Amino acid sequence: MTFSYYPGCTLKTKATELDAYARRSAEALGVELSELAEWQCCGGAYPLAKDEIATKLSSVRALASAKEEGNALVTLCSACHNVIKQTKNELTTNDDMAFRVSNYMGTDARAATDTNVVHYLEMLRDTVGFDELKKKVVNPLTGKKIAAYYGCLLLRPGKVLQFDNSENPKIMEDFIRAIGATPVIYPMRNECCGGYITIEDGEAAKRNSTAVYESAAGFGADCIITACPLCRYNLIKAESTLPVIYFTELLAEALGVK
Repeated sequence: MTFSYYPGCTLKTKATELDAYARRSAEALGVELSELAEWQCCGGAYPLAKDEIATKLSSVRALASAKEEGNALVTLCSACHNVIKQTKNELTTNDDMAFRVSNYMGTDARAATDTNVVHYLEMLRDTVGFDELKKKVVNPLTGKKIAAYYGCLLLRPGKVLQFDNSENPKIMEDFIRAIGATPVIYPMRNECCGGYITIEDGEAAKRNSTAVYESAAGFGADCIITACPLCRYNLIKAESTLPVIYFTELLAEALGVK
């Protein structure tokens, strides 16, 4: 099975391990990730201004490229996934935006919305299947107590992302069970780490991130996993008492390709 793959900027710079372990794991699972040839930065955050189209064009191009390749588009970074999904939604529902983008690009931009956008975790759940993943595990992480940290960008806005139940998600916990470990359910798993506010108010971001890792530790977690480079950055910057690991690293370990 083949997917078009949008890695995004951070996975080429500060989060190379998130990307590398994802690629190794995909190969072990019989999945081909075909990186888009000329992808561009998604912008890192979805612009809320309704008349803003320039910063959304890279996402439209990614959707169009995947459509040309005839594949669903897999993302890995939570921020990239959020921006591309929200761009697809606006392109679908906003006639004015669709007209302006099409006019700028000289093509029917709305046709790109045929592309199915899935996060790597959704690919594991819906295409590979967690039951099949269990069969592929050669190094089950038995005894490890792992806290999944969703943060904001994978879950919200819920009606657009449709990733999981934004108030009570379970996809990462199901993933943890599939690789043989024990998920730790804790109250702060879908709360904000502080996000980009860390640029303006580092102390506010630290308070949020501290509340997250203290909650996970208080419920007995050995480590925290995430799909978001920004969440990981904020948690580590806040001096997390628990290791903060990309979920793909534990996947690669379980599959014996780390």
